[in-house]
Amino acid sequence: MTTPAPLVSDSPLLATGSIPAFDRIAPEQVEPAIRTLLAAFHAGFDRLEATVQPTWDGSIAAVTSLAEPLAWAWGVVNHLMGVRNSPALRNAHQAVQGDVVSAFLRLGQSRALYEAYRQIDGSQLDAVQQRVVRLSLIEMELSGVALQGAAKERFTAIEQELAELATRYENQLIDATKAWSLTLTDPAEVDGLPPTLRAALASRAKAVWQETKAGAEPTPESGPWRLTLDFPIAGPFLEHSRRRDLRECLYRAMVTKASTGAFDNGPVLERILLLRQERAELLGKRSHAEVSLATKMAREVAAAERLLAELKGPAKAKADAELAELRAFARQRSGDPDLDLALWDIGFWAERLREDRYAYTDEELRPYFALPQVLDGLFATAKRLFGVTIRAADGTAPVWHADVRFFRIADRDGQDIAAFYLDPYVRPADKRGGAWMDSALDRKRLDHGSVRQPVAYLVCNQSPPVGDAPSLMTFREVETLFHEFGHGLQHLLTRVEHVEAAGIRNVEWDAVELPSQFMENWCFDPATMLGTPGQPGLARHWRTGEALPKATFDRIVAARTYRAGSMTLRQIYFAQTDLELHHRYRAGGAVTAGDVQRAVARTSTVLPPLPEDRSLCGFSHIFAGGYAAGYYSYKWAEVLSADAFAAFEEAGLDNAVQVAAIGQRFRDTVLALGGGTDPATVFRTFRGRDPSTAALIRHTGLG
Repeated sequence: MTTPAPLVSDSPLLATGSIPAFDRIAPEQVEPAIRTLLAAFHAGFDRLEATVQPTWDGSIAAVTSLAEPLAWAWGVVNHLMGVRNSPALRNAHQAVQGDVVSAFLRLGQSRALYEAYRQIDGSQLDAVQQRVVRLSLIEMELSGVALQGAAKERFTAIEQELAELATRYENQLIDATKAWSLTLTDPAEVDGLPPTLRAALASRAKAVWQETKAGAEPTPESGPWRLTLDFPIAGPFLEHSRRRDLRECLYRAMVTKASTGAFDNGPVLERILLLRQERAELLGKRSHAEVSLATKMAREVAAAERLLAELKGPAKAKADAELAELRAFARQRSGDPDLDLALWDIGFWAERLREDRYAYTDEELRPYFALPQVLDGLFATAKRLFGVTIRAADGTAPVWHADVRFFRIADRDGQDIAAFYLDPYVRPADKRGGAWMDSALDRKRLDHGSVRQPVAYLVCNQSPPVGDAPSLMTFREVETLFHEFGHGLQHLLTRVEHVEAAGIRNVEWDAVELPSQFMENWCFDPATMLGTPGQPGLARHWRTGEALPKATFDRIVAARTYRAGSMTLRQIYFAQTDLELHHRYRAGGAVTAGDVQRAVARTSTVLPPLPEDRSLCGFSHIFAGGYAAGYYSYKWAEVLSADAFAAFEEAGLDNAVQVAAIGQRFRDTVLALGGGTDPATVFRTFRGRDPSTAALIRHTGLG
């Protein structure tokens, strides 16, 4: 992103519908290109409103063609905001964001389009088109199409401000994460840390040392070591550091991140909640949650809350028992009969208990999960289940960072059908945390009859290579990669040719996690991990090629339900907080969002949050992502995914013929039908019945 900007007419941001030329995109190109596209959009929109026809081609397809150039370019810019963030890019993004929001609101608020959609003769459409029209009408109603005058102007202003606030929230979270560090110089301060974590901490220190060359060059053995807030560092430190004072220091920094000074997200999130409520009331809804649920499988807040309540009872009971067990273990192991566990102790003692009970450590597993062979195993699993072949195609598409890989997917006949990028490693300086999948290109039937192949972004934040070793992954990082790949498969293996419903487009948000969570189950499958005759598994020592011992794998499977009550309760706590904030809470009064969080915590946690806990300031899923009043979706979709995987279990995971047959059925339904079919219908077509919570309760050991 350093190439001098060419003339606007040559800008790579104007190359609509193609793989982005990331090697030629510079921040200074953003504003002129987006303004060029905005001008074309508004001119085209004026013509469309005057000539719109109540037919598919004359309305829906015409809108898609009009919006695609701007949507494609803006998608590229937003992607770069997540993976190559910089002050120059932020400034360019901010300069045009409000105008882009206004442009897309014109589509949502056009009475001419709305009336045309209402008059389309459904008998002339296929089932996918009928669903697209129906959902488009709902989306327009939620975009304020019925509003007029001052109400419409206020709605537009709210949408613009909310977009700006979400960007500010995410930027401040990135800045706050980057701003905090603690340099450790005494070997006693890294006591208990595994070699890979010491190496990572020394690598962080070395990056700073290279700027100044002050003092000795950091090494894993002698330090110094730089502790940071990015999760591949902070998470393992809390699990392994024997220095309770340092764990406390780190934990407090984590739960107060982005809550003070120039990076304070507290006022930002309160303003977001206030505006979401005002927007809902303009639409005649009681709350933002009612707006959000109107386009989800659950449909009503009560349905989402019933699911959480059904899981909360057994999860809370099990989590209470797990805490008592952990406290007893810590007291016995530490020799302190009065030890009372604090929040920064849980990870440390839970890891010790897990090691004691299952006789393996995350660090012992890392050498068996080198990224290259994990990818080989993941791709072999995709071939076994879905019949596709994935091959590296590095160098055939421009990338935004040297770490990024590019892959192509071929079907059984050898023909390429899709492609994806993989950006695997953490980069705290310019990349937001977490993991996600997004669309680079959607599948689409083009005017001349050919089909545009879908392309996806898969982004993770796992441990990078250190020294001569490749990226050695934790088991959780392996699960995360499988998760994001599952999202990618739904985007990449769609057979829908109407771009409006291809892949993940138009899939209800509480169903979109089905394929991603489904794929995580294969991390516990012997064939995937240990291999089959003629096909090695993904768990192999990166130096020797030795397979992970079967006894160790069995212990991993046995540990699957370890502290499952605590983890399930944690997700319920987040989901309930989200729904309370977006359904019953009213921002701007004496009660704050933090008060709501603490009230939920009283019945949904086993250890209360610290009084100074401000973790909502880092809850980007609901304040800068798409999960507002939708965090419950993880549990909703987990019911679907566990039940879907149970179909394979019932047939026998060692029955290769049946696994392939059911895998093909999963591909033909969940992955192929995308947003073109109601997700409840998709599930029934795959499973032969409605979903049940039984498989999830069994998988999590809550039954």
